[in-house]
Amino acid sequence: MIALGADHGGYKVKEELKKYFEENDIEYVDYGTYNEERTDYPIYAEKVAKAIQNKECDSGVLFCKSGAGMTVVANKFKGIRAALCFNEEVARMSKADDDINVLVIPAECMTASKIVATVRAWIAGEFKGGRYKDRLQMIENIEKNEMK
Repeated sequence: MIALGADHGGYKVKEELKKYFEENDIEYVDYGTYNEERTDYPIYAEKVAKAIQNKECDSGVLFCKSGAGMTVVANKFKGIRAALCFNEEVARMSKADDDINVLVIPAECMTASKIVATVRAWIAGEFKGGRYKDRLQMIENIEKNEMK
């Protein structure tokens, strides 16, 4: 199950991705926003992060104009590893090397077809494990010691 979230700047591309998910039987939950009225991105990053923390969803995709704000907010939550990805290769690598569980898309920097291709590459990616798992343990230790 994939959690989706977007502010007004990412609303349209989130809706396009939902069409792709529905056509390909990919399960998702839409945590908003549900229109193009101005809203604040931290609301949706928090909803998606908490859905993953609470095990309501396995992973998430967030959209805003640049993707930067969503990435910052999502990474404030323990256990969330969010990455801003602009293309398929970065998305694939983020999953393989860092087991990224929240993909962040810069809505104004990518076409709808490029977004679908990037998300598809991320979903298909597999975490390598091994030394990369050791690095995730290091991140978990940092979270435990530094996130108060």
